[in-house]
Amino acid sequence: MVNTVLDIKNLRKTYPGVTALDDFSCSFTKGEVHALIGENGAGKSTLIKCIAGAISPDSGTITLDDTAYLGLDPETAKTKGIEVIYQEFNLVPSLSAAENVFLNVKTSNGILVNTRQREFMAADIFKSMGGELNPAQPVWGMSPANMQIVEIAKALSRNVRLLIMDEPTAPLTIKETRLLFQIVKDLKAKGVTVIYISHRLEELFEIADRVTVMRDGKFVATKDIKDVTRQELILLMTGRVLNNNYPERRAVIGEEVLWVENLCGWGVEGVHFTLHKGEVLGFAGLVGAGRTEIMSVLFGAFPKTYGDTYLRNKKIHITSPRIAVKNGIGLIPEDRKYQGLFLFQSIRWNITAGIVKQLSKFGIVSGKKEKAVADEYVTRFNIKTPGVEQLVLNLSGGNQQKVVLAKTMAAHSDIIIFDEPTRGIDVGAKWEIYKLINELVESGKAVIMISSEMPELIGMCDNLVVLYEHRQTGFVPKSKFSQEYILSLASGGPEEGICGKN
Repeated sequence: MVNTVLDIKNLRKTYPGVTALDDFSCSFTKGEVHALIGENGAGKSTLIKCIAGAISPDSGTITLDDTAYLGLDPETAKTKGIEVIYQEFNLVPSLSAAENVFLNVKTSNGILVNTRQREFMAADIFKSMGGELNPAQPVWGMSPANMQIVEIAKALSRNVRLLIMDEPTAPLTIKETRLLFQIVKDLKAKGVTVIYISHRLEELFEIADRVTVMRDGKFVATKDIKDVTRQELILLMTGRVLNNNYPERRAVIGEEVLWVENLCGWGVEGVHFTLHKGEVLGFAGLVGAGRTEIMSVLFGAFPKTYGDTYLRNKKIHITSPRIAVKNGIGLIPEDRKYQGLFLFQSIRWNITAGIVKQLSKFGIVSGKKEKAVADEYVTRFNIKTPGVEQLVLNLSGGNQQKVVLAKTMAAHSDIIIFDEPTRGIDVGAKWEIYKLINELVESGKAVIMISSEMPELIGMCDNLVVLYEHRQTGFVPKSKFSQEYILSLASGGPEEGICGKN
């Protein structure tokens, strides 16, 4: 007999101009890993918040332990054993791992907190998960993988029955992902139900038992993972066939626009490369290799300690992002929410924030010109929104990424640096971002792409610069692309093909 842990019936939630959940129904059983997938904006985040009690649905029921609720509150959800690990970890950086695990939990009968006791208890939980974590270590110095372990340990300390994981492998290395998968399998064996949300469809075939597809807030299908293919999932998610993971590009690589010689800064040493019109130049490396750091130095966000930069054959000193933007260099950061956007401002405000001088006369910004620019990019980049006055906070991840790109393009950037351009974005939105990148280089722009996804680098780039532990270990032309060779260089393999003028 199927042991249903959570049963959702006809859940509906609307926001001004948007129906986030549209009579959604689904059930989850004890001890299964149940994947939940859909394009950005499909309603996954809204569903999670309803289950966790963060928001209340307009109608429908959530049934737990044979009791139907019209809506949950956070306290009731936790009492019922529901825990959520969001993409942005909910940890206190200044506190130790043990203190985070037992935050707001009474662990002794005394008035004072017994720190040593908590550390012993946390160590036991970490050991049961296969992790070797120092419970006294402050969270702020931990890797994303260890932060993930602390989050899961928090859930275990509260006798979790239903664990929701939102994009859990996004910041993890391959080795760390393997550890996470083992932890999930162990939780499953103990009877914990895991709702697993990921845009990395290949993961689902290894970790999930069933998969539920959402589209436009509606239930599309629930399938046993063994009975469905990746292409079938994409069709269910998008309602259209995507025959190729990467759209065809017709760009012609032209003259050199950027030459970086022996650039050093923020712990990275001796990086050199050239970039040409019409080229997508990739930067490969494992997490912590220094890819983001060297791009931040190039962009002027952090000071360089050595090296030269030549823009269109002229030496240039980029000491601030303002100078970079003034010279046609744009950066789309890895953390789009906190570094690339003003979340509580409108789409119009975000897109035009960098060009207010051009839209002003006698110090007064023309609202008409602002709207015209914003409307142009909303149409050009197919940003899904009721209008340009919509707050960016309310957009899906893919559409937020398009707003960052629109802001960069509105500033007339000729060189665009994409740092993890598709992290946390669904397969359909990824394809749109790839198409936009292709259109940029086909129009004569030059693109630098940083990505942790090797297939993405191989599928999108013309050449690759490889970093290992904050130094350059190779330059790889497209003719020599292979995952094994690139990973060898990214793991500290022999230097080959490094040059200033590629």
